[in-house]
Amino acid sequence: MNLKRFFSLKREKEGQRKLFWGAIGVILILLILYIGVLPLVEAGKRMEEEILMKRKIIQKYAQFLQNRKAVEEDLQRARGQYEEIQKRLLPGETPQLGAAALQEIVKKLADKNGINIRSFKIVEPKEVGPYRRVSVQIEINPVNHMLSLGQFFFDIEHQEKMLMISEMNLLVFNIRMPNNIQGNLVVSGVMAGVKEKEKGKEGKV
Repeated sequence: MNLKRFFSLKREKEGQRKLFWGAIGVILILLILYIGVLPLVEAGKRMEEEILMKRKIIQKYAQFLQNRKAVEEDLQRARGQYEEIQKRLLPGETPQLGAAALQEIVKKLADKNGINIRSFKIVEPKEVGPYRRVSVQIEINPVNHMLSLGQFFFDIEHQEKMLMISEMNLLVFNIRMPNNIQGNLVVSGVMAGVKEKEKGKEGKV
């Protein structure tokens, strides 16, 4: 074997060796990318998405905290209005007891204004949503002073409980001199209905 052929074979083997090790290096780089770098990239993406989601949640909580005072004020206002309505309802667990309370209020206002009541009659109660309307029909003796009767009507509709004159039938003997008036009227009040009472009982338990 001559030297020229020897060196040619040697260079060929060295080239094959370099190609082999180069391929090994490429494979190692690919393995490093697949095993080490790509998972890190995916983890980074997931972390960014999680951070973005948490930021949105924090923003929602921040917005809720900003609106919390207004919400609490609205709730407090609604609670106050509810309590105010409850104070204006007639007491009693049944329509009969509510009508008895209504009758007592009307009698006191009549005595205050010098109005003589001839008779009381309980009217059939009516359900109005969560409430119940109870009414009494009263017949009044002749009244000599129109001012007293007007003040009696005013007191009925402007006292603490939620009362109203739902019907009125008055007889004036002399229109030019209305000093002798008699007739009847229906006075109505509001009390808690069955559902409202059940809610109240549940709250007490």
